[in-house]
Amino acid sequence: MVTRRNFLAYTSFSMALAALGLTPEALAAQRLKLGKVSAFSFEWLVQLAETQAKSPYIPPETVPENILANINYDIYRKIIYNPDYALFGKTASRFPVTFFSVSGLHHTPVKMSVVENHLAQEIIQDIGYFSLPNKTPGVLPKIKGNVFTGFRVLENQQVLETHPDKDWVSFLGASYFRAVGELGQFGLSARGIAINTVYNGEPEEFPDFTHFWFETPEGDSNRLVVYALLDGPSICGAYRFVLQRTKGVVMDVDCSLFLRRDVGRFGIAPQTSMFWFSKIAKGSASDWRPEVHDSDGLALWTGHGEHLWRPLNNPLQIQVSAFSDNNPRGFGLMQKERNFNAYLGSVGYERRPDLWVETRGEWGEGSVQLVEIPTDDEIYDNIVAMWVPKEPAVAGSQHQFSYRLHWLADEPFPSSLARCGATRLGRGGNPGAYPPSGVRKFMIEFSGKVLDELPVDAKPEAVLWASRGSFDGVKVEKSPGDNKRWRAFFDLHSQGKEPVELRLYLKNAEKTLSETWIYQYLPFESSPRPLQGI
Repeated sequence: MVTRRNFLAYTSFSMALAALGLTPEALAAQRLKLGKVSAFSFEWLVQLAETQAKSPYIPPETVPENILANINYDIYRKIIYNPDYALFGKTASRFPVTFFSVSGLHHTPVKMSVVENHLAQEIIQDIGYFSLPNKTPGVLPKIKGNVFTGFRVLENQQVLETHPDKDWVSFLGASYFRAVGELGQFGLSARGIAINTVYNGEPEEFPDFTHFWFETPEGDSNRLVVYALLDGPSICGAYRFVLQRTKGVVMDVDCSLFLRRDVGRFGIAPQTSMFWFSKIAKGSASDWRPEVHDSDGLALWTGHGEHLWRPLNNPLQIQVSAFSDNNPRGFGLMQKERNFNAYLGSVGYERRPDLWVETRGEWGEGSVQLVEIPTDDEIYDNIVAMWVPKEPAVAGSQHQFSYRLHWLADEPFPSSLARCGATRLGRGGNPGAYPPSGVRKFMIEFSGKVLDELPVDAKPEAVLWASRGSFDGVKVEKSPGDNKRWRAFFDLHSQGKEPVELRLYLKNAEKTLSETWIYQYLPFESSPRPLQGI
């Protein structure tokens, strides 16, 4: 426990070390300019967040937008951080850290500090750390003070020898961050917090990580510890991230959150992705590619052990779905389709990472909430998944959460049951006949060892439920030409334009064979999609 007395004693001691020139050994080789030494611990950071939450919110200082307006994306991507100034780049550490500069897209500087042996030194920022393109508007080199807006963690020296400037984690903008999966591709993003995302017409709030502290790694450790202070009009919080480079990336997250004011939708461990269209449904001639998405579904592992799969939609109007639970085991936005031929594009959608939230400790009652926003282009993130506690998030309340983020190519804890594959929709009735009005045909694929080992004479059946409407034509069969897949068919009869909630799983006698497919069917309309995203 950090008290005012031992904090002052610790600070006096560290200042004495600085006066003698005894800065931490690992920092001596850094070319970065460093400030004064002060004591640091995560407990101190939590206390700072709690104290700061009791005071009115003070927005961070920003570089005026008009000054950076000409630093567009094309120029910004040519502003390169000089690797000679990489944090930990000249030590035994495996992973150098470099920084992003201010631009027309990101004009809120962020403080950066380095920590060793509970002593912190703030990095004195300088635009001179960057190599600027010749056509950079003349104002950028004249900017004084803080110019870092985020950071990147690079691969180890062995990888960098063949793939220069290759990174595996980046934090940039508000509380957004992302990592590569085991297929070496960036995709969806995570956030520190989501505040009032699509909630009763209130504007969404985007708190900022305003200060990062980097703990000096020991030897050739495969992990990097980063601390962060979050601040916004409604909240202040302290975060600890333990970043580990595995076959993908694993992040352990601990956060302590303190609310300044009431929050309507309090989103914990939020993730943000893009879903334009898939094989389920696609607008006529909207794009030449068969599918375009960073994620194609939401997977959930409930507190009572059920595995659920919910394919994503690109709705005609904003939709929010809530999946109630008590102490969930995990959830995440997944990219199940891994076949290049499903996309046919050049941006690597088949290699996009899955992001799984493994909960730690007691999360209590609440719901995993899925927000789907209309979009007509792949440049917009339009999907959000997050945990929303049942207990109201009110001013003065405190909240602690711990969880592990897995950036991989599949769920880290897949069900032993058969798993859902493709979902396809079409006109109801029989092929070649006039389609009946108000009827949609569904086909859902399942595969897995439990189905492979069924007796030859086994006849799996589909267990179906709908919030409204009725079924006919229900059947389950092996996929012709592919003995590893089974298909469930049914026709849904429903009238009106209200969404229909559907659930389906396979069983044989009393034995459950598959995870549960859940879907929100949105009756088709001919109106154009509005251009939206987040």
